[in-house]
Amino acid sequence: MQIIETKGNKDLMNKEKTLFLCSKRTPIRLYEYVFRWTDSLTEKDCIACFNSTDMESEVLKALLVGRVPTILFVMNRFTDVNNIQIERALKENRMLIVVLRRDEPRGKGATPRLRNEYVLSICQHVTCGYVNKNGSVFPILAGRKNVVSLIDDDTVMKAAEPMERHERWTVAQDKILLRMYYADMGIHAIHKQLNRTYSAVYLRIHSITQPEELLKGREFEDYVLSLFNIQEDGTLVLMEWQGDKSYGTIHPENNSNPDFVFRCGQKEFAIECKWREKLPQDLSKDILPTKRIENYERFSKTRKLPVTIVIGVGGEPCYPELLYVIPLEKIASVVSGNQSIVDFLCASRSFEASQFVRFLT
Repeated sequence: MQIIETKGNKDLMNKEKTLFLCSKRTPIRLYEYVFRWTDSLTEKDCIACFNSTDMESEVLKALLVGRVPTILFVMNRFTDVNNIQIERALKENRMLIVVLRRDEPRGKGATPRLRNEYVLSICQHVTCGYVNKNGSVFPILAGRKNVVSLIDDDTVMKAAEPMERHERWTVAQDKILLRMYYADMGIHAIHKQLNRTYSAVYLRIHSITQPEELLKGREFEDYVLSLFNIQEDGTLVLMEWQGDKSYGTIHPENNSNPDFVFRCGQKEFAIECKWREKLPQDLSKDILPTKRIENYERFSKTRKLPVTIVIGVGGEPCYPELLYVIPLEKIASVVSGNQSIVDFLCASRSFEASQFVRFLT
């Protein structure tokens, strides 16, 4: 690993540092034990952390809200540029962002492990939240004497808070939650303000907000819909538009259906929309995984109508640089590499929207 960029108070690197580590899938009912630790910290401490899992993200927010000096380690580039708490901490000289890049050739070693080992080597202490004994964090801590564990699986699991508290959320509480959520204050601050369990806060946040990726997806859907220029004469009719609704981690089955179903004359067809900043090297791992394609194939067979995947790339979701239009029956050949996705480049920013509609219909 090598440091390629820093932003903030570099003097924090000279302080005695404690690295916070936890397993990727930390049960939310164990959050309270981690946040007892964050509440015990002061401005005299210095905590090193990552921001690649839900638990790490929430600990970072709790540290910043609690004004604890913090060093955030990220890989390749820092992306959370509009986080209010991070902006404030940088301005007040109580945060350092360190951007790392692995110096091994691609395909050699595992980046998370190499990152963890590097940061462990420059920190004097380690504090662990929940550590799954079958996970990747547990082996790298073996034999280290400077490790403190916050959670004892045998006792904590039984005493942890219940997953849900069935109490109605008032409009006033929702307003407080949203204000704190959009101020990047995190689940712990909301829990203390509203006296709700972490699981109740988590479920409510996911019920009344949308992650950035969903917002980008909706923005691209709006763009694709605008290309159809639907008129009131009934020539082209938007019959269905999936809303991707959920309650916490509960999702309806029709969320996996294509985004749009149109009728043009006597013909019906479905459209699935995807936007990415750039095309991934392996389409099957992101845009076109096997399970997702199987859902579209099942939908197409059941409804007896064709499905087309529209992929926007680059620019902004509301104005992509490139547009790929791939019929469902061609997806397998594109994913396998037998056919280039370039063959399905419909247009760039200079194309005519009417050409796009004629291509589909």
